[in-house]
Amino acid sequence: MTAMVYGVILASILVFVIGSVARAIRYARQPIHLRWELYPVPHADPRRVQHGGSYFEDVDWWTRPKEFNLLGELRFMVPEMLFMKGLWDFNRAMWVRSFPFHFGLYLAIGTVKLLVLVLLLDILAPGLLAGTVGLAVHWVYTITGIAGVILAILGAILLLIRRLTHEDLKTCTTPGDILNLSWFVVAFGCLLMGFLLRAPDSPGAVAMLRAILFFDSSVRIPGLLVVGLILSALLAAYIPFTHMSHFIAKYFTYHAIRWDDRSLRPGDRIEKKLAEYLTYRPTWSARHVGADGAKTWAEVVTRNPAEARKK
Repeated sequence: MTAMVYGVILASILVFVIGSVARAIRYARQPIHLRWELYPVPHADPRRVQHGGSYFEDVDWWTRPKEFNLLGELRFMVPEMLFMKGLWDFNRAMWVRSFPFHFGLYLAIGTVKLLVLVLLLDILAPGLLAGTVGLAVHWVYTITGIAGVILAILGAILLLIRRLTHEDLKTCTTPGDILNLSWFVVAFGCLLMGFLLRAPDSPGAVAMLRAILFFDSSVRIPGLLVVGLILSALLAAYIPFTHMSHFIAKYFTYHAIRWDDRSLRPGDRIEKKLAEYLTYRPTWSARHVGADGAKTWAEVVTRNPAEARKK
């Protein structure tokens, strides 16, 4: 029975990794998106960012090497990823609910990574984490883990209440949204209570991780904690196949849509892709566009809908 539990957890982690990679590949292979052309973009020259300009302002810009400011991107990305700055700026009421949920997940994920690192050090260099250092690390991952789970539960409950009570959100809330948030509350709730209520002689977090990785069935994990681990693992396996995988899509939204300021040059990769796209035969319910599945994109975009109506 214990080995089966370990198998479910490890299989779920594998499904999460494979599903996330497959989702990222799928996004990467999508046709080039219609560019937003909103300037400035963070990776532009800082002098241009100040007044909202771009490298297209230069005379003969196509003859000069394109600048890329990685620091500018990081200055935008870090506050957005860690603190959801965009939501803070434009929807403060939702930020109050969404930030604790997401930041709690960050802490929980960071705790798991820290536990893996501690386990590796314990295996490869057992004496390195002895004494005060080991005790300090133990308190770090204990505090971050508990804080992360509590924040995620709190945020999920607040988001759930918001979706069920706010008039604008109720109209676009699906049963899947309710299931997802409820799943987080139940899974993390079992994890938290199972950890806090375990017996004093129960294995610690590192010991449990070691047992899971090495299928050590001699380690007895408390029942409620087992339920929390299984529910959390299944949730992880489920995430890449739902809209909760937006953590993958967000990279492409910024880098392939909002910040894509590449120029079109004769013979380059973009030109070849666009030439291929013009041969596609799109369908669209907006009849005035004329995308009926028979015409190519080239025919659609060179057709004047106004002239077609006169005929």
